[in-house]
Amino acid sequence: MKALKVIGGIVLSSIVIITACSNLTHDKKDELTSSETISEIKKPAAQQLSTAFKKYWYTGQAEITSYKLSQARYGENHSGTAVLIYVTEDFLPKVQVKADQQHPNNVPVLKLNATKKFTTGIYPYSVMQSTFYPVANNQHAIKISSSMQEWCGNMYAQINNRKDFEFIAHSYFQDQADETLQLPKTILENELWTQIRIAPETLPTGNHQIIPSLEFMRLRHVPVKAYKAILQKNTGSDLTTYTIQYPELKRSINITFTNSFPHTIENWQETFISGFGADAKPLTTTATKMKSIKSAYWGKNKNKDFALRDSLDLN
Repeated sequence: MKALKVIGGIVLSSIVIITACSNLTHDKKDELTSSETISEIKKPAAQQLSTAFKKYWYTGQAEITSYKLSQARYGENHSGTAVLIYVTEDFLPKVQVKADQQHPNNVPVLKLNATKKFTTGIYPYSVMQSTFYPVANNQHAIKISSSMQEWCGNMYAQINNRKDFEFIAHSYFQDQADETLQLPKTILENELWTQIRIAPETLPTGNHQIIPSLEFMRLRHVPVKAYKAILQKNTGSDLTTYTIQYPELKRSINITFTNSFPHTIENWQETFISGFGADAKPLTTTATKMKSIKSAYWGKNKNKDFALRDSLDLN
């Protein structure tokens, strides 16, 4: 059986590669198999997208859903709002940014921008995580990024999917500061939120090594690595709850979504140790769906469009 390689989205047999590269210099060979040009060497078959999926996600609009948030922080719960923005777009696999032009090598992704806004005492928090997950559902997210702003300062973290996962982060905290890490590839918690929307039947279950969400690792100052997790699906007549438990972190997440397409996320709960020192205790963050709309929001940027926030209960 011939081994397969994927380069720029084209599948080539190892025999063809050896023939094609026989007259190349060593540097050129390295370029063809560079971790900067290949996010995944071997991939299973692409997910076959249904007609319903294409009609829903390829209309030139994003799905925007607002949630009533109760965020655990500093040993207390704080009220706020969360918004999940899902939209499809073309992604450049090498530089790993949104593509401005169409090209055969572009990777179609389902992007999730997950935002939270809440206030702790006098000062506010703003959190955003972005996940770029191939709609083919046959490899890990190409990139995940996270930013967090509050009055003490700001933090930024990013994972790029190359030969390994490449992690970088910048923070005003001394114990985080500037970090760069190479991480073995495994399940990313962030990508599961997009996999739910594409093919929830393919969600992993059982015991796995998972890299927790960038938001959690930054908020709780835990080492950036994979942790043992137990994954379960509990399916009812209309809804499924997907549970992720991290015994070592004393943390669990329940994500509840509709069984029927488009598998909208109705609510979630996240229980973990909140607070530090004497204030540390288990608390649960909850998010409950308020409103959902489809909109090409990037064109709704005039003062007259401000009223559209009412349709999401965000004013």
